[in-house]
Amino acid sequence: MYRIILSLGAILAFSCGAEAHAFLDTASPSVGSTLRAAPAQVQITFTEPLEAAFSTVRVEDGAGARVDKNDNGVGPDPKVLHTSLPTLPVGSYQVIWRVLSVDGHVTEGKFKFNIAQ
Repeated sequence: MYRIILSLGAILAFSCGAEAHAFLDTASPSVGSTLRAAPAQVQITFTEPLEAAFSTVRVEDGAGARVDKNDNGVGPDPKVLHTSLPTLPVGSYQVIWRVLSVDGHVTEGKFKFNIAQ
């Protein structure tokens, strides 16, 4: 009986851990937000720690041109991915991310934010 309980516990623990993925938890600027001033950076917090060497974020303007400073990185919190921005003009921007969580799962996504006068 003791072996059965241990086996079931191991199966449950493995199946729960195998389903972990790094999904977007919060973002600054917020998803779909409209800002009065350009942010100095984009910061995305995920639900799982990230592999820094394989996690990227980029910001594009409405024409699809890259506008961030191409200095994206993870940390010091391993769940946070960020990139710096120059002073951006009024317009619509898209944040595109692709991350590898420490458990080996890749997730990706994108969201928009706007800068208005």
